Amino acid sequence: MMALIQKEIRNNVGIITLDNPKKLNTLSEEMVNDIIKALDEFSAKRLPVVVLKATDGVKVWSAGHDVKELPRKMRDPLSYYDSLERVLRAVEQYLGPVIAVVHGSVWGGACDLTMTCDMVIADDTASFAMTPAKMGVPYNLTGILHFMNRLPLNIAKEMFFTASPLLAKRAQELGIINHLVPEKELLDFTLDIAKTIMSRSQLSVEVIKEQFRILSKAFPISPADFERVQGLRRKVYDSHDYEEAITAFLEKRPPHFNGQ
Repeated sequence: MMALIQKEIRNNVGIITLDNPKKLNTLSEEMVNDIIKALDEFSAKRLPVVVLKATDGVKVWSAGHDVKELPRKMRDPLSYYDSLERVLRAVEQYLGPVIAVVHGSVWGGACDLTMTCDMVIADDTASFAMTPAKMGVPYNLTGILHFMNRLPLNIAKEMFFTASPLLAKRAQELGIINHLVPEKELLDFTLDIAKTIMSRSQLSVEVIKEQFRILSKAFPISPADFERVQGLRRKVYDSHDYEEAITAFLEKRPPHFNGQ
């Protein structure tokens, strides 16, 4: 079976490369499991920094969640144990910084993945689109919170409501991209940042990252509100629109939503 990712260690930096361009690097359960396994291996070696990238020259960094793996009606498509949710937690909980290196377009769940990374380094081909509204998917609280933590509220809403891509220059202006660099310099620039991080106290960096993670989730919500949100989400994933979006995708045609 062909590997869906490549992994290497370079100068004590773990590098994970998404390597399934024929499938647009969709975050299938198999690919997610490979990413999590690589992160676990790097963690066991206590590598202080991990770089997450795609193969060189691709037009699509990742198309996001594998739509073919989404459940049909009557099941939450983004439950706690969903593959996308598991890889997001693995990145958040990795002991040191995880840096996304982005060349090409980033869609849906992959956009959430880059938002979950600690830093994003990109070139001018990068774009970021959040597409659940195109697929009739009721995105979950943790995913929305990732965007609220990174962006002004009105910009996060624009991304979710329109599902339109943010191009690289605007993404940098809004703070999604830490550094915008020429394509040929992407990896070297990122490894230089990793080198700087590794020259600091690893223990300090690890503890600071964990504090950022805890504080970013310190968002109180009452049990009643949580149950209401879950009820609202169920209304969506039980709907005609959700079923229609998946069917239309598989049939390679535009969906016909009726709001029901």
